[in-house]
Amino acid sequence: MSQSQTNVNDDVSQIYEEVSDWHVNTGDQKVVAKRIKGRFRLRKWLGMSVWLIFFLGPYIRWNGHQAVLFDIPNRQFNFFHLTIYPQDIWMLSLTLLFFAILLAAVTSIAGRVFCGYFCFQTVWTDIYTFIETKLEGDSPQKAMKFKKAPWSFDKLVRVVTKHSLWIAIALITGISFAAWFTDAYQLWPEIFSLQAPLPVWISMAVFGVFTYVFAGFMREQVCFWLCPYARLQGVMYDQDTVLPAYDAERGEPRGKLKKGQLEDETKGSCIDCKVCVAVCPTGIDIRKGQQEGCITCGMCIDACDSIMDKTNQPRGLIRYASYKELHHDKNVLAMYKRPRVIIYSLILLTALSGIIYGFFTLSPTEFQVIHDRQPLYVRLSDGGIQNKYTLKLLNKTKEPIDVRYDVEGLEGATLHGMGDKITVQPGKVVPVTALVRVPDDKVQKGLVPIQFKAVVLNNSAISTSYESMFMAPE
Repeated sequence: MSQSQTNVNDDVSQIYEEVSDWHVNTGDQKVVAKRIKGRFRLRKWLGMSVWLIFFLGPYIRWNGHQAVLFDIPNRQFNFFHLTIYPQDIWMLSLTLLFFAILLAAVTSIAGRVFCGYFCFQTVWTDIYTFIETKLEGDSPQKAMKFKKAPWSFDKLVRVVTKHSLWIAIALITGISFAAWFTDAYQLWPEIFSLQAPLPVWISMAVFGVFTYVFAGFMREQVCFWLCPYARLQGVMYDQDTVLPAYDAERGEPRGKLKKGQLEDETKGSCIDCKVCVAVCPTGIDIRKGQQEGCITCGMCIDACDSIMDKTNQPRGLIRYASYKELHHDKNVLAMYKRPRVIIYSLILLTALSGIIYGFFTLSPTEFQVIHDRQPLYVRLSDGGIQNKYTLKLLNKTKEPIDVRYDVEGLEGATLHGMGDKITVQPGKVVPVTALVRVPDDKVQKGLVPIQFKAVVLNNSAISTSYESMFMAPE
């Protein structure tokens, strides 16, 4: 019994030894990441530049109108020459599905590259810290020295400049968001004249406050504690996922190099300079293995490669590598053979096919015929049968259209209860009550197919039709 107890104690002690150097940043330590040039920093800038679309997109014009406009009051989405209405919501659903699965697919292949290169929290934080490091110091030591320095005119100017730039970026972010929902060129005069609608002020306040607080102060803590996507990363990884990784087999044992010394055969390639930690935007040590804070940005790779160059050693001590590669597993699967990649690719292809089909078959009108169920039919005084319908035509074009309705497919059927011509304004639906009458000698028992035609008088190319049923007694 005592021997068993001793073994348990030994096991517990080993567990505590294994996790003794684990560290999770809970906000008690401010991360000031050192900036270093490299190929992954360049890729990060290129990835971040995608967000220029967010700021510049609303100002693109197309045929005298805003090219991309989410027109909420009129319930329509204008995308260059296309106008998408709520009736086409399935296309939006497929688009959201496409990007959601794309995010999962990329994560399963190369980890959190979205977090490292494209995520708005990462991008805005990087811009905010870039401003801060330029004004207050680009290392924890310089930042702490600036913070502890007595107040002076120079320090006051630097602090005010930093926060002014932060606030300006936050407000521009809010204005840019609002510009996607209204005319961007009209928005600025409305703001400066204080005539902007209430939603614009709400947008500026919400985006301004959250951008300023999240990117300026919380930073990596948003990724650690608030972002649900960061918590879902682990279930998307497998042993073939390529992630920034430290090659412990080559790097250990670590040891510092003496001045003038470029190589020590008794030590590994890692000289324990901790530059990889200094450049990490979340402050983790990649040498301790894959961690929740790693956003797969590759900054540690640039840092380590620069040290390897200076010590005349080959690059790749820290590199993008899979678990199988690091452990010399011969069962490394090619990307096209991985089940997750195959499944994700099929879903992506299906969603993309649906989106493309929707764009190419998008109709400029939406025609619907609703049969009145109470009563199903009426027998007229002359013995004929009458059915009542409601005709609805949505005009998706930019111009008013003149419509004339007609009925076909049923011998003797005539249309009553409406004028010769009905005008439908852009983006509007005009419901019309139509009475279809069939004389007694032409009436067929039960259900009979009937076709309603909506003939657009000023643009016959967009005329449409709808198949319905005419009801008569058995």
